[in-house]
Amino acid sequence: MGAQYSKQVDRRKGIAAEKKTLEDLEKKSGDDFPGSDYHPSDRKNWMSGLDPSRIHINKIVWPGTHDSATNKIGIRFISRPFAQTQSLSIYEQLVLGTRLLDIRVQEDRRVCHGILLTYGFDVVVNDIKKFLSETESEIIILEVRTEFGHEDPPEFDKYLEEQLGEHLVHQDDHVFGKTIAELLPKRVICVWKPRKSPAPKKGSPLWSSGYLKDNWIDTDLPATKFESNMKHLSEQPPVSNRKFFYRVENTVTPQADNPVLCVKPVTGRIHGYARLFVVECFNRGFADRLQVYSTDFIDTGFVDACAGLTKSRLDDEKPQVSDM
Repeated sequence: MGAQYSKQVDRRKGIAAEKKTLEDLEKKSGDDFPGSDYHPSDRKNWMSGLDPSRIHINKIVWPGTHDSATNKIGIRFISRPFAQTQSLSIYEQLVLGTRLLDIRVQEDRRVCHGILLTYGFDVVVNDIKKFLSETESEIIILEVRTEFGHEDPPEFDKYLEEQLGEHLVHQDDHVFGKTIAELLPKRVICVWKPRKSPAPKKGSPLWSSGYLKDNWIDTDLPATKFESNMKHLSEQPPVSNRKFFYRVENTVTPQADNPVLCVKPVTGRIHGYARLFVVECFNRGFADRLQVYSTDFIDTGFVDACAGLTKSRLDDEKPQVSDM
């Protein structure tokens, strides 16, 4: 008992030290970066507001949500706090400005997070369709994967194509160099990641797992996650030379050996440092590599940071007016 208590005391001290590391870095670096003062007047249509005829797909900074469909997971007040990473519905997230969704499914097409279940995938589809019907030029990356420990839903690729077919952008390396306007009216890039079923092939309405990459660091230590994210991002090619999407997760996750197992207080250790990460991308020379940026409990500040950085890239492409 004494050894276990001592271990937990050390853990608390370690977490406090890591939080202070980020606090000190923020005091030193601030939270200003090119585009940081931009706030879309209409987050539901923030891509439309930045001129779809000029925004190339590979230059967008996509605000994403981690474990997107967990707003009603498990049992309220009982199991939900241990698995809930978003408080908004899929539709509400999209209206807020989210443009990448991370959905986990099990054999019966129900959404899950580990062993906990929530609504069926049809709820996700209906929310996406509602959002698409109310907007014109917003592009969504929809990642769907079979959750670890589960089997693939039977013929799920056919189901996705049947439900979203008219909206699906087909798998094609040339998409990265196209503008939003050149993709329209297609508006959903759907990445399907089965565990055992065949992966989508080139030219398919669905995209294979290699087109959405990340380096998941499973830790509850905020500075460790922050610096690991920075290291892995630094190893990626610039977005202009990339034929895949690369995701950075501004999250930390509860660990089994820590008494704090509820998601919100744990992920809150890093949640407020999303803008600092963008600042440090500029300070360290990696800003041209940030592309998909995801978080738990997404908010307007997170969306604005991504939209602002996208706008700054668009502004950088404007032809310079000569003084002559």
